[in-house]
Amino acid sequence: MKLTDIAPIERWMELENDINARSGMDANVFDTRGYRISPQKHWANRLCPAIKSTDKGQSFICAPAHMNISAQAMRSRATMIEECDAGMIKLVVPIFMGAEFIGAVGACGMKFEDGDIDSFLVNKMTGIAEDTVESLSATVPAIARGKAEELSRYIAEAVEKIIAEFRRTSS
Repeated sequence: MKLTDIAPIERWMELENDINARSGMDANVFDTRGYRISPQKHWANRLCPAIKSTDKGQSFICAPAHMNISAQAMRSRATMIEECDAGMIKLVVPIFMGAEFIGAVGACGMKFEDGDIDSFLVNKMTGIAEDTVESLSATVPAIARGKAEELSRYIAEAVEKIIAEFRRTSS
């Protein structure tokens, strides 16, 4: 079963937009392979698009963070909130239809209130000048851990609502 079997792409995009409007975080719905199912992006800061614009940033910072945290969420069947190597949080809510893992909702682009962006690592991984990374890091908003946990509960409830709507209309 695929995510688009449960709801049209537009419904999943509404969820991404809602998460972004509520939190300011970049939100994406991912299939089981870790690919975004919609083309839209709502950057939470100016550092993330700079990192993702480099092959190494995407390959060595963003993709591994999503794959690792998503795998943890899938195995545990629970939301995971961790930091990527750059120092920003990555929140992943797994999506299950019964026992079948069918995807995940991810939100990222902020740092914890007590967190720091690792400018040195971002520079070494991406080749972006360290002073540029530091300047772009100033655009990364902070979020309290409690707010991130509250957002994860909201996302899980929204996903359950989408699944419940599917079950009602398909029975």
